[in-house]
Amino acid sequence: MPTPDSRPPQVPTGEDLRGDAAQRWMIVGLLMAQAALLHFNRGAIAAAGTEHLIKQELLSETQMGTIYSALLIVYTLMMIPGGWCIDRFGPRRALLGMGIGCTAIIPLTGATAWLPVTSLFLALCCVRGLLGAFCAPMHPGAARSISLCLPLQERGLANGLVTCAAVLGAASTPLLFGWLMDQLTWPGAFIAAGILTAVVTVAWGLLSRGHPVGDSAPSVDPAPASDQGLFAPLPASPSVSPGRPGSLMYLALAYAAYSYSQYLFFAWNQHYFNEVLQLGKDIGRRNSTITLLGMAVGMVAGGWLADLVPQRIGRFPGKSLVPLVGMVGSGLFLLLGVTVTAPNAVLACFTLSMAALATCESPFWVNGVALGRRRGGLSGAILNTVGNAGGLVAPIVTPLFSDHIGWRGSLAVAAVICLLGAPLWLKVDPGVD
Repeated sequence: MPTPDSRPPQVPTGEDLRGDAAQRWMIVGLLMAQAALLHFNRGAIAAAGTEHLIKQELLSETQMGTIYSALLIVYTLMMIPGGWCIDRFGPRRALLGMGIGCTAIIPLTGATAWLPVTSLFLALCCVRGLLGAFCAPMHPGAARSISLCLPLQERGLANGLVTCAAVLGAASTPLLFGWLMDQLTWPGAFIAAGILTAVVTVAWGLLSRGHPVGDSAPSVDPAPASDQGLFAPLPASPSVSPGRPGSLMYLALAYAAYSYSQYLFFAWNQHYFNEVLQLGKDIGRRNSTITLLGMAVGMVAGGWLADLVPQRIGRFPGKSLVPLVGMVGSGLFLLLGVTVTAPNAVLACFTLSMAALATCESPFWVNGVALGRRRGGLSGAILNTVGNAGGLVAPIVTPLFSDHIGWRGSLAVAAVICLLGAPLWLKVDPGVD
């Protein structure tokens, strides 16, 4: 029997570090607030573009598409460094740095209004690019925080709630940011958004102090230190298997197809209802909000099903079934939406398409972080990098496609891409029950 001094050092387990339920779900609530505000701020430029910059002929549709993608390009390029920071310094510090940076950058978007018109396009590209750099840790950091805080059987729902909050933030943009622009002008609305970002950042900094999300991955992961690299296997146990080789690659490619449709709607949803269907500003705001609310419902439903289905039918293909069906359903509803003409029918099809697509979001993040083992921040960043490579082109190419095949044809392209990405889920197995 070993003496107390000869016992091997005990590595703290996830359950030791997660604390009680109130603490765990408080962290989830803070992550929801950050995700909602981040996507509100990201979508604000599309609302300003549709109602002011394009309408006042300060910028063209193609120029606005480039501005939308400026954030996504830098966001994608900074994703891997952001994932490294999450694992090196812990998700708490990474997300705190994100909030501080966004608080400083968001008001600068409004400040571009005082520049000469000839400088407006370049200035907005630069400011939105800087915002993209600071936003990079959000989703990998949130998914890694959840993996440190919650047991495996609760992570699907938690990730679903965080991504639902992100979509609610985006869904509120046409109405809430539109109202702010009506009251304060569009530059003033961005200044108000910066103040709100500061409040949420302070709350995260204070309330997450002393929680496991403040630790870096090597100090909190139940796996011992290893020299086998990012995807070093966890110790053998009844609940862990090696997983299928190449799963992260297939998962990331599926996420790229998913992101193409999602980012197209984030950027051009309101414009499609306002201008293409010629329904006007008020109906455009309402319809784009309804479409995104459908996505929010899908996020929570997908997270709940992602926890439930594998328990009923087994790890593989149980972990792939929900997102596979979701992507197929989304593509089919979107194809139907571009064939109907009645505005309410279009709205119904688009809402169902986005709801079905959203059921995939939580499974992407649960599996993406699980594949990274103790480097979950970096593997989540890799997932998001490849995913955004597919998503960032959508705002740019959609108006270009519309010049040749019309706006309905551009949306049909997104539907086909989604359908082609769905079968990739059959190759994904993270090896974690």
